[in-house]
Amino acid sequence: MNYFVIVVSIFWFGRSVYAQKTVSAVPLSPRIANYQIQVELNTATKRLEGKETLVWKNPSNEFVRDLQFHLYLNAFRNLQSTFMRESGGQLRGEFIDKNDPESFGSIDIVSIKTRAGASGKAENLTGNYRFIQPDDANADDRTVIRVPLSKPVAPGESITLDIAFRAKLPKIFARTGYSRDFFLIGQWFPKIGVYEPAGTRYATQGQWNCHQFHAHSEFYADFGVYDVAMTTPATFRVGATGQLKSERRNPNGTKTQRWYAEDVVDFAWTACPDFDVFDDRWRHVSIRALMQPEHAGQAKRHIDAAKVALAYFDKNLGRYPFTTLTIVDPPVWALGASGMEYPTFITAGTSWGMPAGMRLPEQVTIHEFGHQYFMQLLATNEFEEAWMDEGFNQYYEGRIMDETYGPKSSVIDLFGYQMGNLELSRTSYVHLDHPAIAPSFGNVWQLPDDYYGELTYFKPATWMRTLDGLVGRPVMDEIMRTYFNRWQFKHPNADNFIAIVNEVVGKRLGNRFGPDMSWFFDQVLYGNQVCDYELHAVRSTKQGSSYRSAITVYRKGDAQLPVEVLVHFENGQEELLHWDGKARSHTFTLTQPTRADWAKVDPQQKIYIDSNLNNNSFTTRPPASPAAKYAAKLMFWAQNWMQWLAWLV
Repeated sequence: MNYFVIVVSIFWFGRSVYAQKTVSAVPLSPRIANYQIQVELNTATKRLEGKETLVWKNPSNEFVRDLQFHLYLNAFRNLQSTFMRESGGQLRGEFIDKNDPESFGSIDIVSIKTRAGASGKAENLTGNYRFIQPDDANADDRTVIRVPLSKPVAPGESITLDIAFRAKLPKIFARTGYSRDFFLIGQWFPKIGVYEPAGTRYATQGQWNCHQFHAHSEFYADFGVYDVAMTTPATFRVGATGQLKSERRNPNGTKTQRWYAEDVVDFAWTACPDFDVFDDRWRHVSIRALMQPEHAGQAKRHIDAAKVALAYFDKNLGRYPFTTLTIVDPPVWALGASGMEYPTFITAGTSWGMPAGMRLPEQVTIHEFGHQYFMQLLATNEFEEAWMDEGFNQYYEGRIMDETYGPKSSVIDLFGYQMGNLELSRTSYVHLDHPAIAPSFGNVWQLPDDYYGELTYFKPATWMRTLDGLVGRPVMDEIMRTYFNRWQFKHPNADNFIAIVNEVVGKRLGNRFGPDMSWFFDQVLYGNQVCDYELHAVRSTKQGSSYRSAITVYRKGDAQLPVEVLVHFENGQEELLHWDGKARSHTFTLTQPTRADWAKVDPQQKIYIDSNLNNNSFTTRPPASPAAKYAAKLMFWAQNWMQWLAWLV
């Protein structure tokens, strides 16, 4: 039945059983924000009816006199919200139907009350909260509220709130909502912001970090325990963050499932009657793939990709501490929900008949799993420093894909056409019309229009690969492991990461790159310099019994990076030269028994951010026929055109 009434038993949801009890012997995180939620899904009206108990702990040494909450679903309330104004009602090519009232969504707080504690009385805050717009002063935006408290929360103390809410889910076009009888329910409950004590990230004094919902930003939240009971039609199959603890069948044709997760920053879930369920395991992790029936034949591809990602991150970054991973396959009519990450719960994306040589299911699964480290375990601020999640994750996606499926064929290996993952990231950045348009650093909603992906995914992934090339893979891996181990569950920022780069590079490589690596980040992160080194000329002149060869390199871009130049002589000998890359040009002079035959800038492609690899070499021997020269150029441009076409598709 589509319309139903929920019967909630006192045994399950009485206040006395609020789940602060832990499964883990020792909490992994500070557990600042802890939720118990009971929610009913009406599949006919697409509405949620919820009750939420929040226990929030003041992490600072200050008295906190107000609380701030996200009401994310109000981004879809009307066309005047900040999300709608910025996005124009679309995300990743999916559009809201502006003429259909059912396409919109919203959330309303019915009541909000404090729980009586040992030193105070319960207080009704329902009429006290106000909508605020900390980012853009858009008075029509209702995605953030401020709740003043008559009694402040003392340092280290906790406050308990009981919140009743109602929500209308939007038709899926941007991550969350419904499409026919498929539901992907994300960012669906009143969610407290992050109170940053002085010294957290950039805070010089205690402050709320609670941004509006923007078109191109994602989320930022504190760690906690989630104890969530969802009631759905009995015929619907459900997946969610964390572990399924119990299920109860109700007399009215519904069921209530209780899911539980510790040390996570969010909770999302899905419900659909059509899922085919596939279970597997990797070491301590139970993997479940919820597939659409028409995609059931691809379940193994999704699960195998998840296993590859689990193993790679375990070896190269750190242990995945959770025991579950749920992979959701949205139907083709709900692709707005594909390619999204929540703690222990990711959505993938595929289509019927996806050939094995087109590895979109693997790519999306690996990418979304990687967010478990940067979005979840490190919990970076995706509003302000999206590159620390998306860029780092894109870099690891490239490593995993290329090392697993082949560096030149990891994304596509079909009908003789091949494309690698890291090269796709690089191409997407360096072939921009204006690669110098802006730095990657800064509030995401303030980046130039239409450059969000390039500046937060592809450019950071490309300079991460460049850092990898400069310092070497062993040092790069030590940097990343140190960063992860030191900052997991602590909300790091750019300064924290750069400090670890300087620490590890100094320890392993001394002053090879100067006193620190600030010069690098000033250009690739905080700056907008473009890198382009050209091998301009190779000339050799006879001098007695030897040859004097001059190799000239140009720096055509503004970026200044140390580069290597490999010179090959006619007798087969080679010499590797080093240049600091700072001047506009540099000429090496070498004396050898034979002529210099050819030379190449950056022969090992360490400087992956170089925007034009076509000018990196120079040979004194032209092709045997002019046709060969032009054919090579034609192939180069055709290949790049195909890469762009494949990416757009």
